[in-house]
Amino acid sequence: MSLSTYDPSKVAVIIGGAIIEGFADGTFVNVERDEDSFSKITGVDGRTSRARTGNRAGKITITLQQTSPSNNILTGFVEEDEISSNAIKPILIKDGLGSTVIASGAGWVLKPANVEYGKEISNREWIIDCADLKMLVGGNPTFS
Repeated sequence: MSLSTYDPSKVAVIIGGAIIEGFADGTFVNVERDEDSFSKITGVDGRTSRARTGNRAGKITITLQQTSPSNNILTGFVEEDEISSNAIKPILIKDGLGSTVIASGAGWVLKPANVEYGKEISNREWIIDCADLKMLVGGNPTFS
């Protein structure tokens, strides 16, 4: 028998030196590149070729509870960028029990999160655009 362990509380998200906390229940971080690493063309004769896109840009979506103090931090980054056009921040996401590491030296918050209120605590979804998204998608150690 083999056993691996994942603990969502061990996933660290650091943006511009600030530790992000107060994540929503469910999926709280989603990372994806803007396009595939290669594009493919197949001709009428069945010959296939591919071209490297070279695009390492991508987006990170972070979902926080409306009560998270990190909403203030991310709002501050948006305000800083709207005033100075210079709120480009380094980003690091690390699974503390696994080998997955996501990093970007140039990320910025696209816009303030949408706001909604209801009977229950709602979520705030923040989208971070990244010019150079580096992704080491790993696993978690297996114990036998």
